[in-house]
Amino acid sequence: MIDSLYIAWKYVTFNKVKTTILVTSITLIAFLPLALQVLLNASEQQLRARAGETPLLVGARGSALDLVMNSLYFSDNVSQLISMRAAEQIDDSGLAVSIPLYVRFHARGFPVVGTSLDYFDFRRLEIKQGRMLAMLGECVIGADVAERLGLGANDSLISSPENLFDIAGVYPLKMKVTGVLARSHSADDAAVFVDTRTAWVMQGLGHGHEDVTRTRDSSVVLQRNERNVTANAKLLHYTEISEANLGSFHFHGDEKDHPLTAVISLPQDTKSATLLRGHYLEDKQYQITRPDDVIDSLMENIFRIKSVIDAVIVIVGFATVLTLLLVFVLSLRLRQGEIDTIFRIGCSRMTVARLLAAEILIIAVVSAGLCAALLWLVQANSNELVRSLILR
Repeated sequence: MIDSLYIAWKYVTFNKVKTTILVTSITLIAFLPLALQVLLNASEQQLRARAGETPLLVGARGSALDLVMNSLYFSDNVSQLISMRAAEQIDDSGLAVSIPLYVRFHARGFPVVGTSLDYFDFRRLEIKQGRMLAMLGECVIGADVAERLGLGANDSLISSPENLFDIAGVYPLKMKVTGVLARSHSADDAAVFVDTRTAWVMQGLGHGHEDVTRTRDSSVVLQRNERNVTANAKLLHYTEISEANLGSFHFHGDEKDHPLTAVISLPQDTKSATLLRGHYLEDKQYQITRPDDVIDSLMENIFRIKSVIDAVIVIVGFATVLTLLLVFVLSLRLRQGEIDTIFRIGCSRMTVARLLAAEILIIAVVSAGLCAALLWLVQANSNELVRSLILR
């Protein structure tokens, strides 16, 4: 058998193009369904784990899936916003503790998550470098953000405008990076965290400007008297918050009416969760949902689609096997002269069979090795692949 393997190896290495095509075909037809299963298992694990850690979500009436994906994975945008009053109502009920979320803006391609310090305790996020948020205009970044952008504590990060033609005059905010979070292997690794009030500044609900009573630029002053100074639109709006200008920043309107995308609700116990859900049964403005239920429904749809994909792969695989058999049959016809020579030197039909079996074995082993290597790469990077391909 060793002799047959040696001769077969020489043959497959000599016919490089044919061998490469066969190995590639077998590898792909075996790798694709297995890799899909690995990614689906990893996505299910991530989805269920993060949803299971989040008891209840309160948001505007609409798509529960959009609400969950926006609040847990910072991906889809919610169509309707709620206000800070929703969080205060939950706290006032005494049934749960609220964590506000405002996920709307981005910074260099990464979502900006406006929230409170309670969020970091809730998700068990720890600072690896630098310190936690302390004042308006500061941010902490996830491990992926720090790695991809090459940022660290005391660096700066500028938010991205919602559009290039913002007639409201909302300028990008230059934020100070105060800390980098330890890797959590979750959506938090690819997020920029700020205080909710900082997110409101990005929207233009809060701003700072020059002290017009002290400015020396007369072109910004429309009218001045003993009691009041009126400025025009030329007055400089800050795009960076520092200790020097922090006192000039203020918010217009009642902060209770300022927007949020969702509120994470942490009930005291099962009874409190049931009572709290009951408060929203007839509410036409808000909805309350259990992320577990939403993810269960999502996974059912995903696996239903996967079953269709599996059926397609089986059909394609069967066609590939028939094609490979056809290739081997045609190869035997083309190699009839070689086979006749083998018979003339005294070899039996069994020898020819062993040579062909050895060739098939070599191709199958090489394909299996490549398939195993690719699956190992997918498995090793499954968390990142799921976040970039499925949860983005």
